[in-house]
Amino acid sequence: MKIRVSHLTRYEYDRPVQFSPHYFYLRPREDPLLHVESFSLGSTPAAKTYWMRDDCDNLLACAHFSAPAQNLEILSEFEVLTSDTQPHDYKAKQYATTFPFEYEQLHRFNLGSYLVKPATHIQSTLQQWLNQRFPTRPRETGTYLFELNKILQQSLRNQSRSAPGIQSSIQTITLGSGACRDFAVLLVDLLRILGLAARFVSGYFYDPAVAGTNDTAMHAWTEVYLPGAGWKGLDPTTGLFCYDAYIPVAHAAIAESVNPIQGAYFPVTPTSSTPIAHAPRLFTNIITQRLA
Repeated sequence: MKIRVSHLTRYEYDRPVQFSPHYFYLRPREDPLLHVESFSLGSTPAAKTYWMRDDCDNLLACAHFSAPAQNLEILSEFEVLTSDTQPHDYKAKQYATTFPFEYEQLHRFNLGSYLVKPATHIQSTLQQWLNQRFPTRPRETGTYLFELNKILQQSLRNQSRSAPGIQSSIQTITLGSGACRDFAVLLVDLLRILGLAARFVSGYFYDPAVAGTNDTAMHAWTEVYLPGAGWKGLDPTTGLFCYDAYIPVAHAAIAESVNPIQGAYFPVTPTSSTPIAHAPRLFTNIITQRLA
């Protein structure tokens, strides 16, 4: 599938402000199943941008702004070719084909940060919640993961949430609802409690129902590590294994570390007696289009 994405973010402040260096997780993560055919990143005011690999091997842009401004716009545009059309077509190592299983020593070492479980009292609450909804569990690992993912999709209401931040897993099951990022964090916690390495993923999802409109938003899901198969995406908001409609941008053990746009602002005159408004007005416009 060939997909084009235009992502505009605009911040409006109550007066001109200066900007700290800003960090952008906006470029898709390329791999053999996802090819980035074109990508551009720009901002107003203009900035000197440096690219780097972060500590999770994501591509991260760091923008340094030289002039103050009352508005800040970030525009990224790209085209990708995705080919993960058969997400269930993989071969796990023999010991990992049934669940539960234990990772071999080298995997446990390499995956350490993705195996860290939540606090004991959180584990107890989440286990109780899951036991009530998943009393009979299949032995085959792929089926187990599919049904676990489906339980979240069926048990919780997916609700868009414009407020910043991520709900805790306890908040999500207590409210019975959350945004995609909240679902993804809950699934990460549940997988780790079960002894599986899991990480949070931020990216885009091509949804034909809203394609070509500005109703699209960035999406979030979960990846779990299966020996012999690698990282496999699970989306608890749809109940599906991730396929070629998903465009991953960044992953991390801790969800907040890969917020798409990160940075701070401060007064042009540090001694100003009038404080800056607590938060700027925020506008986001993301348009996805299928080209082929």
